[in-house]
Amino acid sequence: MSSGIASIATYRPHPGKEDELLKIVRRHLPTLRAEGFITEMTPLHLQAADGSILEIFEWASAEAKDAAHRSPAVRELWGAMMEVAEMAALASLAEAAQPFSNFRKLELQQQH
Repeated sequence: MSSGIASIATYRPHPGKEDELLKIVRRHLPTLRAEGFITEMTPLHLQAADGSILEIFEWASAEAKDAAHRSPAVRELWGAMMEVAEMAALASLAEAAQPFSNFRKLELQQQH
């Protein structure tokens, strides 16, 4: 059994910044993995009707999640992400109000 922490991140792109956000998201998990912060769990990328992107992955531990906030490489990537999107609460998505939330699956080629 995994001791990791499953996470669902929600990124709502600023108008006209959808492509830039996707480029950053493609680099996000490879960066976290290279730093040892996340597990090898296969991530899932979804898109909500409003264009928000959901990224489902697993932190290696609570300590790894906290350490990511101190990593220069991760902080730089998160800074770039904040320029093109807002971090939204899962509950802010219309789909979250449904008993069975349905999203469009994205096939993102991860970039290293």
